[in-house]
Amino acid sequence: MHLATLTHEGRPRLVTRTAAGHHWRTAPQGVCLEDVITGRALPPAGDELSAEDTELLLPYQPGTLYGIGLNYRDTIAEMGWEQPTEPYLFPKLSSSVIGTGDAIVFDPELTRRVDWESELAVIIGKETRHVRERDALKRAFGYTVANDISARDLQANDGQWLRGKGLDTFCPLGPVVVTADEIPDPQNLRVRTWVNGEKVQDGTTADMVFTIPALISYLSRYFTLRPGDVILTGTPAGCGDFMDPPRSLRPGDVVESEVEGIGRLVNPVRAIGGDKARTRRVSPPGA
Repeated sequence: MHLATLTHEGRPRLVTRTAAGHHWRTAPQGVCLEDVITGRALPPAGDELSAEDTELLLPYQPGTLYGIGLNYRDTIAEMGWEQPTEPYLFPKLSSSVIGTGDAIVFDPELTRRVDWESELAVIIGKETRHVRERDALKRAFGYTVANDISARDLQANDGQWLRGKGLDTFCPLGPVVVTADEIPDPQNLRVRTWVNGEKVQDGTTADMVFTIPALISYLSRYFTLRPGDVILTGTPAGCGDFMDPPRSLRPGDVVESEVEGIGRLVNPVRAIGGDKARTRRVSPPGA
């Protein structure tokens, strides 16, 4: 099942459709995606919507986001780093999350090396602690697309990644959530990024150093994972800061992040003091 939150008749509304479906159907009034993820509500099909009735929003506001660094072999080779023996963890702040169509906004007085990182994001569906790797995928509610925007200069200056990863608007998420049953093999998905229409990343989740079950199991050894928590699973090669010469996002750019079987995030880039954060209508993929 595909789930999304969109504007319908002037208010946010949860909608659902099957993987093969072409039209969204509304969930009951008052039911949000958090209710479905936590099991408080089921999303029965309601009225059918046409594409003209819809504008996609952030699917839901996650509380805890776990970032995983250095998790693609081609990225590690591109950076010239050693392959880690354990997952490299960092926090991604809830306040950094935005939806498709929303602007990535940065302050040029704080950072000038703003980079893209398209990723598969895992959404936890059950409270999880000390889960075995062989059972870990059963704890996933579903998947979505993320763009782990990074301020490379702040990362380099700090030595740790909180400021570099956690600035406001630095975690686009969406455009939809796809339930786990629709993606039986999350280790075989294509991950791609375009900047202003130019393809800059084209990788596959098969290149991960630590698989999704391994990441869920590892995190659950140290933290209690709760329904709605998000794991950002790393990014393939092709980030701008590691190009020759290096590239950074600039005001006016448009970044598109796509994961096979889920959809494509589209986010313009603005500087502080620029135009309004949300600049255009975004229709549901496949509508």
